[in-house]
Amino acid sequence: MTGVLRRTAVIGGTRIPFCRSNTLYADLSNQDMMTASLDGLVDRFNLKGEHIDEVVGGAVVTHSRDFNLTRESVLGTKLAPSTPGVTMQQACGTSLQAALGTAAKIATGEIECGIACGSDTTSDAPIVFSKKFSKRLIELSTKKSMMDKIRVFQGLSPAELAPQPPAVKEPRTGLGMGEHCELMAQEWGITRQDQDQLAYESHTKAAAAFDEQWFDDLIVPCAGVYRDNNLRADVTLEKLATLKPAFDKSDKGTLTAGNSTPLTDGAAAVLLASEEWARARGLPVAAYITYGQHWGNDFAHGDGLLMAPTVAVSRMLDRAGLTLQDFDFYEIHEAFAAQVLCTLKAWEDPAYCARHMGKNAPLGAIDRAKLNVKGSSIAVGHPFAATGARIVANMAKLLAVHGGRGLISVCTAGGMGVAAIMESAKVA
Repeated sequence: MTGVLRRTAVIGGTRIPFCRSNTLYADLSNQDMMTASLDGLVDRFNLKGEHIDEVVGGAVVTHSRDFNLTRESVLGTKLAPSTPGVTMQQACGTSLQAALGTAAKIATGEIECGIACGSDTTSDAPIVFSKKFSKRLIELSTKKSMMDKIRVFQGLSPAELAPQPPAVKEPRTGLGMGEHCELMAQEWGITRQDQDQLAYESHTKAAAAFDEQWFDDLIVPCAGVYRDNNLRADVTLEKLATLKPAFDKSDKGTLTAGNSTPLTDGAAAVLLASEEWARARGLPVAAYITYGQHWGNDFAHGDGLLMAPTVAVSRMLDRAGLTLQDFDFYEIHEAFAAQVLCTLKAWEDPAYCARHMGKNAPLGAIDRAKLNVKGSSIAVGHPFAATGARIVANMAKLLAVHGGRGLISVCTAGGMGVAAIMESAKVA
């Protein structure tokens, strides 16, 4: 390791189009999609046969076969087989956390280059049986005679055969993420109209970005798909207003399928490196990752499941010596429109900032014109582990084109938040 921290360059990223669950990628696995996104990165930056010091990635919804997901995906690409793969998981923050860990290793000189990636499919979710029936199957594999095999199933009840798909619920509360966010929306007074407005803006911004070919070098085709299939260019506030609440069915419910992210399949990857490594290969630096932070809160006792990013950002700003207003672009992951709006409101609330951040004054408001300027997860979709890499790649391009400084905030299950600061290579 070197004694002086180096700057960590973001060269750029690629992703495959994101698709709604059980549609165009219904037959693809996490490995299929991760491999496709990685090979897109290889082709874009001429990395065929190249050794990459590490590839770190993961998925949230996994099968037992995914235990070595990232390494197996690497072996399916055109990268040198000497490239190691590390599989990790931090819910929706997976690939952003992967990028921060790899960036730290580059900064200290431990490695010269790395790739952060993520993949998720809810079309290929593992379906399991009850624990009791699973034990019978394990016991069955140890029996040799037909009579002994038959005895294994004595007393079998139909209830044991009921399939148990994975539940997207918090183990400590038994509530789903949408149910938790509904509670947040009610606590913070976030209206249905404001949520629908943000969702409308996400779709219209993303549609405009596709029209101006913004995504042409960020998206690589996969399985004959060229464009995110959740995006609705013809969305209207009137259409959004017709949708029924998805989580709280009472008259208090405000979260709908239209102002929440859909279950999504997809993958994304981003290339990080030292300036020396990039220069030696003639690769321009798009931006630098300069700070990162993750944080957890006590959501089981009222903190708000998806509110941890508010504190993560505050802590990171303190370390960076910056204010919330010192940014040209903000990428706040739209798990739900309500989550983004709760976050913005909390940063403006003196009591919240005092209690959770120890601040004498609120962090304040941001310029909403700088928020998710190319659309975000509500429009393009949210394959859980892939979203962080998608956002880093998009932010890197924004900074390469326009210059300036960008703030990233991603909420995750388990009451956690992951945040990062990126700066343009033009001014860094």
